[in-house]
Amino acid sequence: MIIFLYGEDTFRSRQKLKELKDRFTREVDKSGGSIVNLAGESLSVETLSETIGARSLFARKRMIIIENIFNNKSDKILEKLFDYLKKQTGKKEKTEDNVIIFWDETSGAKLEKNKLFKFLSEQQYAQNFKKLSNTETATWIKKELSAREAKIKPQAVLNLASMFGSDLWQLHNEIDKLVNFKKAQLLPESEAVINEEDVESLSRGNVDANIFALTDAIGNKNKALAVKLLEQEIEAGVAEQYLLTMVVRQFKILLQVKEATEVGMSPRKMTSQLHLHPYVVQKCSAQVRSFSMPLLKNIFSGLLEIDKAIKSGQGDFKSALDLMIVKI
Repeated sequence: MIIFLYGEDTFRSRQKLKELKDRFTREVDKSGGSIVNLAGESLSVETLSETIGARSLFARKRMIIIENIFNNKSDKILEKLFDYLKKQTGKKEKTEDNVIIFWDETSGAKLEKNKLFKFLSEQQYAQNFKKLSNTETATWIKKELSAREAKIKPQAVLNLASMFGSDLWQLHNEIDKLVNFKKAQLLPESEAVINEEDVESLSRGNVDANIFALTDAIGNKNKALAVKLLEQEIEAGVAEQYLLTMVVRQFKILLQVKEATEVGMSPRKMTSQLHLHPYVVQKCSAQVRSFSMPLLKNIFSGLLEIDKAIKSGQGDFKSALDLMIVKI
């Protein structure tokens, strides 16, 4: 049996690989001694042939896992491997003895003409793990929370998906952190429910660096760059309400840091009293030099008005923020 697991979503493909290994250990060889891992980058046909031909003392079958075969730089090896596997599939007594799993992080986008890739992708048990869409990511987040006996508010789902996109490795870690934090605050019989405030307080997504860049552009009165960065975030799929929330939050922090700076507060004291990460204090301390206090207050007030208008259905996010940037 040949199984091909591939695609950019390595989190789900790794989960599938673990599921197959666990099943093999449970049903075929509890010792796990019949599972062999081979590095595709340096694999030779001879090594594969010897591994397939070897008999296990512990079980009737072997599971042979070959990772990232398409990172092997030798086209000749890939072609020989294709010829070898094609011959093997015609020998039932050989293929039934072993489970051969090819795991690869390639998307296959540039391998359509590769004989080995075409052969593997046409196998009955081939599975392409593509990156999840925004909707699929939201559904995945809900399932992950349910598996941990916890729930999540719709806006919190949207915020997490906007922060980390389809990076399920990071989302998995963030969900663990959020659930553990929430459950630690509850009575044993209570249900953990993650809300948007929890996400905002505990999770720091990939959008943070871009928010700093956006507020930098606004502070430097680089209106063209600020509008461009805003458009890039929207085009990247960041939810408008979440983006506005992050911009409002950033300018609120800038106001706090500006006030603290003007009264001579040290960065260490800001970290403690404002409950901010030292890195955030460092970045914001540099940013506030580009803002006067009246300008910061004016921007923050304008952002709150935009937020209020959008939540009441009376405004358009991008147009309102573009206009505010132009007026600075």
